[in-house]
Parts: sequence; structure tokens; C-alpha cells
Amino acid sequence: MVFSRDRLEEIEDASLAPYGIKAHNSRGRLYPEDEPDYRTAFQRDRDRIIHTTAFRRLEYKTQVFVNYEGDYYRTRLTHTIEVTQIGRTIARALGVNEDLVETICLAHDLGHPAFGHSGEATLARLMKDYGGFDHNKQSFRIVTQLEHRYTEYPGLNLTWEVLEGIVKHETEYDKSDAAEFNPDLRGSLEAQITNIADELAYTAHDLDDGLRSGMITPDMLEGIDLWEILRSSVGWRSGQLDELTRHRAIRRLIGLEVTDVAQSTAQKLQDSAVRSVDELQQLPYNVVGLSDDLRRRNRQLKDFLYKNMYRHWRVMRMSVKAERIITSLFDAYRSEPSMLPDHIQKTIAERGLERTLCDYIAGMTDRFAVEEHRKLFDPDVLP
Repeated sequence: MVFSRDRLEEIEDASLAPYGIKAHNSRGRLYPEDEPDYRTAFQRDRDRIIHTTAFRRLEYKTQVFVNYEGDYYRTRLTHTIEVTQIGRTIARALGVNEDLVETICLAHDLGHPAFGHSGEATLARLMKDYGGFDHNKQSFRIVTQLEHRYTEYPGLNLTWEVLEGIVKHETEYDKSDAAEFNPDLRGSLEAQITNIADELAYTAHDLDDGLRSGMITPDMLEGIDLWEILRSSVGWRSGQLDELTRHRAIRRLIGLEVTDVAQSTAQKLQDSAVRSVDELQQLPYNVVGLSDDLRRRNRQLKDFLYKNMYRHWRVMRMSVKAERIITSLFDAYRSEPSMLPDHIQKTIAERGLERTLCDYIAGMTDRFAVEEHRKLFDPDVLP
């Protein structure tokens, strides 16, 4: 039996919850296209994102540790994959559209520049008088303008629902600006799942990377509620934390929080009595999230990570380097745009000089930015 797109859409109709978005109910694309024979619209969007240059570059962009600090640590790409895995699990548990969740998850960090949040903060400062910089908005620019893969239109021509999910991506550190996508409405359940999946993924893998790097030790975590729960659940008391036990603890953390999100969200959905996508988005609150108890415990762990990992001297030292590299590149290109590659110079008339520089630098990987800085400022390196 061959499962055509029509058959896949029939399966969605029969299996998804009433507040899950069905692909055949999509508002469509800005530029109308015939949909493929064996993929739904959201599955096609997922594939388009995976094949972008921006997605491939995530492999060499910082999560917390710069790429060359070690092969083990998460990159922006592996973070994105882990977010996607968690998002699909939650979507499946709640009976909503896994393909849509996967697609939004895969796209949520496309616009992140090199060197993690320090890179984003630096570009935001440099662009303060020229429209600003925010990686959510940059992700939207990438999929609607900057990726050139089709002769018929700019960008990827993604469905309205995927674009809305990208625009309304929001976590504690990322705030959305959904002016063109019904700003008075909440994100879809699939978009809300992406938000919590992002938060759960970075909390768990940053703890894992922190322990692996030695910047965090088990002794430092004593008294952190979630750590005490994890330590008890894996049967580890004290002494050296071996690698397998650390893996077990991190798996347990993800499992604990995913279960809590699924159960807490299911209860909120039941209490709200919503019966459609529209009703869900009209609620005055997000339904996807941790229970009050686990949110408090998670907050305690995140505060610990901020103080002991994100503000660790090794991370801060690299943040200062990153700011200097990006600022130097921006200022050098701005003072002499002829140093830019020809294909970048050609976009200045359309976008303006500063936005062109921002797009170019935001697309750089860590190692490309470092190498470009060396070419511009080290007299012993050939241009």
C-alpha cells in the first residue's frame, strides 16, 4: 500500500486531537504551489528547512562552548536536534501535529549568530540604530528572504502555520514579536510545545555539558531539589560521578520534565474545555508548561546554571573575545565595504549597508568568524 498525501491527511483527521492543526487545514503559502504526492504541507516544510544553508551552519555555531573547545559539547545544531526530539515526544503524547512541531523546532534557531547569546547581544548593540537584531526575527528573515533556492520566490515559501510558530517562538530568554501573525492570539499548541521543548533541552544538556567539562561538580549541586531527586532516582550518593551515571541522571531529568509537561498540559486542556485550534489560541494563557511544583524546582536549577555556568570565567572570557571579534568585523566592513565578497556587496543597495553587514555576520559560523578576523587583522595571514 502506498500512503499518498491524501491518505496521510486522512490519518491526521482520524488521529489528531481537535486542537491539533491538520495539514489540509493550513492557511497555505504566500506563493501558491501544488503540494507533493507523498508528503503533507508540513512535512515538505520540514524538508525545506533541513536542506538550507542556515541549518547546516548550525553545526559550527556555539551553544555554550565554542565548537573547537571539544567534540563532545552541544552545538547549536545538536541543541536543535534535541529540542526536536523532545518536541515530537510531547506532541505525540498530546495528540497534536508532530510534523508541525518538528518543523518549528528545526527552524527555531536558524537565525542565531556565531558565539551563542554573546554574539546575539553584540549584534543587537551594533544594530541598535538600524532596526536592531533578534535571532527570532532573523530566523524569519532567513526562511522568507535570505535563503535563495527557488526562481519563483524568495525564501522557502513555508506554510502560514510554520511561519507563525517561528514568529511566536518564546522562552524566558527569547520574546516574540508577532505583529503580522495575529498578535492578540496565543501560539498554536504546536508552537507552545516548541517553546517548552527548547527550555527543557537547554536546561538538561547545559547541565550535562557543565558536569562533563568540570565547570560544575556534583558537590556544587547539593541542595538543588531536582539534583537531589535525580541522585536518588539513579541510586548515586557521593564520590566520583562516572559517565554512565551522569547519562542516567540527564535521561531521568528529561523524562521527569517531559512527563510533567504532558500531564500538566493535558489537565489544563481538560479544564479549559477547548475544542478547536481557534478556541485554544483565544485563551488568555498558554496551556503548555510545567506544573507549578516542577516549574519552581526547574527555576532553582536554571538560576544555578546561570550563576555557575553561564557566568563561569571560561564562558565569560570567550564572550568577551566573541564581542571583540564581531565588533571588529562589523566596524571594518562598515569602514570599507569593498572588503566584502562581491555577492554580499550586491545586496547593499537593496538592504542598506548595516543590515547587509548584520545578515552576513549573523550567518557566520564560529570558526569562519575567527578565521575572517585573522585575515583582516593578522598581518601574517593571507586574505
